[in-house]
Amino acid sequence: MSKTLEVKNLRISFKVNEGTVKAVRDISFDLEKGETLCIVGESGSGKSVTAKAILGILAGNSIVEGGEIIYRGDDLIKYTERDFEKIRGNLITMIFQDPLSSLNPIMRIGKQMTEATILNGRTNRKNARKDYTAKLGQIEKAMSAAGCPAERVREQLRTFRAMAGEASRLESAYHLARDYADSAVLSIDQMLVDVHENDLKRMQPQFRELDEKIEKSYDPYLLSKGEKPFADTLERLQKAEHAYDGKDGRELTDCLTALQNELKAALGRTEPDFFALGYTIQHGDKAALQGLDTDGMNAMARPYLDEQFMDGFLADLAAALRHSAQQALPLKEKAAAAIRQALPVFQRETLDKAACERAARELSELTDRSIDRLSLHQNTKATTFGTTMEKNLRRYFDGVVNNPKELRREARQTEKLKRAAARRSDVGKVTPAVLVDLDLTRRNIVTAMEELAASYEQELAAGPEADYAAQAREMVEALRGMSYTMTNKVSKQAAYDKAISIMEDVGIKEPRKRFKQYPFEFSGGMRQRIVIAIAVAANPEILICDEPTTALDVTIQAQILELINEVKRKRNISVIFITHDLGVVANMADRVAVMYAGKIVEYGTARDVFYHPAHPYTWALLASMPDLDTKEKLEAIGGTPPNMVYPPKGDAFAERNEYALAVDFEREPPMFQISDTHWAATWLLHPKAPKIDPPKSVTDRIRRMREREEAANG
Repeated sequence: MSKTLEVKNLRISFKVNEGTVKAVRDISFDLEKGETLCIVGESGSGKSVTAKAILGILAGNSIVEGGEIIYRGDDLIKYTERDFEKIRGNLITMIFQDPLSSLNPIMRIGKQMTEATILNGRTNRKNARKDYTAKLGQIEKAMSAAGCPAERVREQLRTFRAMAGEASRLESAYHLARDYADSAVLSIDQMLVDVHENDLKRMQPQFRELDEKIEKSYDPYLLSKGEKPFADTLERLQKAEHAYDGKDGRELTDCLTALQNELKAALGRTEPDFFALGYTIQHGDKAALQGLDTDGMNAMARPYLDEQFMDGFLADLAAALRHSAQQALPLKEKAAAAIRQALPVFQRETLDKAACERAARELSELTDRSIDRLSLHQNTKATTFGTTMEKNLRRYFDGVVNNPKELRREARQTEKLKRAAARRSDVGKVTPAVLVDLDLTRRNIVTAMEELAASYEQELAAGPEADYAAQAREMVEALRGMSYTMTNKVSKQAAYDKAISIMEDVGIKEPRKRFKQYPFEFSGGMRQRIVIAIAVAANPEILICDEPTTALDVTIQAQILELINEVKRKRNISVIFITHDLGVVANMADRVAVMYAGKIVEYGTARDVFYHPAHPYTWALLASMPDLDTKEKLEAIGGTPPNMVYPPKGDAFAERNEYALAVDFEREPPMFQISDTHWAATWLLHPKAPKIDPPKSVTDRIRRMREREEAANG
């Protein structure tokens, strides 16, 4: 499986009146394509803060002290608000706990759904146009630098632009027609129900709507006007419609079913190779395509494109990619050596500001020059190196100046409080010093340097050879996608049809009627279905669900959980599911991260965590889960989570942990690896620790879960 998201050593704090709250403390995890990762823990454990950091919606008093969130080769920590606008609500979406707070109470549901689709379409077109122009400019320079004659380069790119533009125009029209045909199929489903119920009044406007959709479904590569037998079926339907009196609907049902089957057959045909067709229409024998079915057109157009243009263009593009990569190698070697040489400047106990800023500036310039801009796959350690160095150095030297001031202020307040206490008067409280962790910031700088140098050295060891032909084909596909996005305008009708389709997908009955209603006209469960529909309308890659069932009753919770699972399966979305209820996790998770006091204390597959729990906090969560198969009283987790303005010295759970060892109060446990998929941060896993088994309530629960699983599997 491929990684959709990687979170590495993330640390987030918040400035508050009492001091600095350490909300997320050095957590790491990844999210695979199409999987569900559940993050579970009590309130205040850092679950939602982590999710908000991924989406770029942290509060204004937040401080990202370190770490990376890698998505599509970029570090989201370095993103500006303008950058986040490209992915938020589009590639990464979020469902919040209270659906009503996510909806505008004075705007109809339909408007809220279509607005997001239309706005995302505009943003995507704008970004694609910018990226397309920039990448073609880079290709032109690289081809010329690789020795391709300038006139040939210009002619090839001119041909490519024209061909891609024509292909995108044809493909966009085709997909729009498909959307209408698909929508017509769904409309017929509802019409068949109405015919069965003899609801003539509702049928009349639906026939008008169906006629409009069929008219917009015509496309030479999908369904031609007058095409047999579709035209005959449509004529039969029109006669049956006029003859229908609201009583005997058998003929009308037969005609609607036949028309629906014809539409499904058209939708099931092979999709044309529009890229090849775009070139053939402009440069080949367009008349030769007449009368051919889709397979015949593809068989003719693709070889013609390859022989006349694409093979030569790909060869020149591969040469440009090779030249660009080879030009970058000596610069990477120079940058790696310079980084290694400069490391001692940043490893001193006390950093020299002038020396560090000078070294950072020189290293950033070297790194920037070493980046192969033509490559589709950028090294994020290199692309974010300059901003990482600048941010951490500024934080370090601000701390050098401000830490003593903060300590003096705290000391003054403490002394003032002591004097007031002696006089038995009330003068307020002491606000703890807000300090920058200088050692941590210095380690972040050194880590960024060492990781970049190591990645460059690994590239250099692998050598300059790569499959540049495959890279060239990948580049052409990427350009083709950008060109299509530039051309694909989302109309209001298309947005409406998509909204209706998604509302049906998420189980909303009578979507056309519901489309015109306001949020207050929906129940809590139905509102959450609407929020899910809005979230998936943009076909995101990642869906973050932050306690989406907490505000719902138990029966509705189960429906929403199943709906999220179904949406994930149908659309191959990666899901981060946040909850405090380990019982919910059992039905959702592929993998589980258990969080406590800003740390991940256990991490593994759902089976690892449920059948082989290792951390006492996970034991406590399991013991507090309701179980219908036992009459035993649920066990509450004693005590309260620690005040994270003053993080505990050792294991944060030690004060509440009846199995705590002496070392738990002194030293924070590392992550111990239990298996290839299972880790836990508890000193109980240390080889010298005493053998302590989970409590009987947990082992009994695991036994019952195994028995239920065996019974279900026969």
